[in-house]
Amino acid sequence: MKILEILEEKAILVDLKAVDKKGVLDELVDPIASIAGLDHEELVGVLMDRERLGSTGIGGGIGIPHGKVKELKSLVLGFGLSRKGVDFESMDNRPTHIFFLLITPENSTGLHLKLLARISKILKNDPFKEKLMNAKDREEVIQIIREDDDEF
Repeated sequence: MKILEILEEKAILVDLKAVDKKGVLDELVDPIASIAGLDHEELVGVLMDRERLGSTGIGGGIGIPHGKVKELKSLVLGFGLSRKGVDFESMDNRPTHIFFLLITPENSTGLHLKLLARISKILKNDPFKEKLMNAKDREEVIQIIREDDDEF
C-alpha cells in the first residue's frame, strides 16, 4: 500500500491558519470527519486524548497526530502545512510545520504502525521535507509524495 492510496486529496490543507495544537487538530479533522462520516468533535476528542499521552510532534518541524476510532471502516489520512509553524509541544520544542493526520479503525494496529513508520521514514529525508514546505497547492503535495511513495 502506498501513502497516496490512503491520502484523500480534499484532506490536503496547504495553508493551515491555526496558531495552537487544538486549532490545528480542528482544521485537520474538518475534511477527515466529512470523508469518513464521523463526528468532528468526537474525532478531535480522540486526538486530544492521544496528545495527553505524549505529543505526536516528533521534532524537526513534523507532527503526526493519530488516533483510533471504533466506527471507522478503513484508515484515513490527511495532510496539513502551517507556513508560520505551530507550538505542537514537539520533542525539540521547535514549531511544527508539516502534519500528517492518521485515523484508523480500532482493530488495525499493524497497518496503523506500518503507516506511522513509513511517514516517519520519508520525513527524515530533508530534501523531501523542504519540497513539502514549499508546496503551493494540493497538486504539488501529491506530486512530491508520489516521487517518494514506496510501498509500506
